[in-house]
Amino acid sequence: MAGKSADGLRNIEAIEVTGQDKISKQEIIVAEEPLEIRLRFYSKESPISSKIAVTMRTPGYDAELATGFLFTEGIITEPNAIETVEHVPARNVLSEGNLIEVGIKKGIPVDLKKLQRNFYTSSSCGVCGKASIEAVKTSSAYPILHNTITVKGDIFYHLPDQLRNHQELFDCTGGLHAAGLFDLNGNLIVLREDIGRHNAVDKAIGYALKNLPLPLSETILLVSGRAGFEIVQKASMAGIPILAAVGAPSSLSYKLAMDAGMTLIGFLKGDRFNVYTFPGRIG
Repeated sequence: MAGKSADGLRNIEAIEVTGQDKISKQEIIVAEEPLEIRLRFYSKESPISSKIAVTMRTPGYDAELATGFLFTEGIITEPNAIETVEHVPARNVLSEGNLIEVGIKKGIPVDLKKLQRNFYTSSSCGVCGKASIEAVKTSSAYPILHNTITVKGDIFYHLPDQLRNHQELFDCTGGLHAAGLFDLNGNLIVLREDIGRHNAVDKAIGYALKNLPLPLSETILLVSGRAGFEIVQKASMAGIPILAAVGAPSSLSYKLAMDAGMTLIGFLKGDRFNVYTFPGRIG
């Protein structure tokens, strides 16, 4: 199922210049605002609220973004660990609607070391702000299964069109990335848009945490743009066996896909694509 958030659009004044002519007009642009993600958990029976991250995102599906982010960063490993997800009162005008707190059930352990990374993620970078090189790579609680699933190659030819046809915010602005989860027959399960491709992935995985069983071992993740390291990592955290991108992979995304046992596809356009790792899943 695909969805759209009216919060993701903004109206502004613009001047269109054509040759010597200048025309004033209304323009619709994509919204970009900071979201502060806070975690409420228990330590020795005492409740603690801690800021985990500030991410630049397109407003909409914030609960999915927050839970997906905490999951793909390994801070939580089970959806049933979450007790509440809610926006909290604003401290100032800039914070209005931009503070969200995820409450963890009492008795669920939280790794305090992972809370010391001091995350700041921009809309273009999903791993900025990590405290160390070691913190960049996160171990998954759901290893990708080395099973015998295969997907017919021609199924992939239709995925980019499905992704594009459901990008309702992109139609208005031309300025968003998308991430879509598909089943192994090429049917769209969920699509999410965001100014940051890593946020779009977190939103899609956040949806899956609530609605699909883990691991996501019978799904395909398709992203607009390139297949960067952080996208491969997020997919591997959910046990997604096949990641496809309309753009190129990087050397680090290739290495991580190899290590994770993931099939990595790039340059998916029309009736062609490249398979970089584990081609046996493509029939």
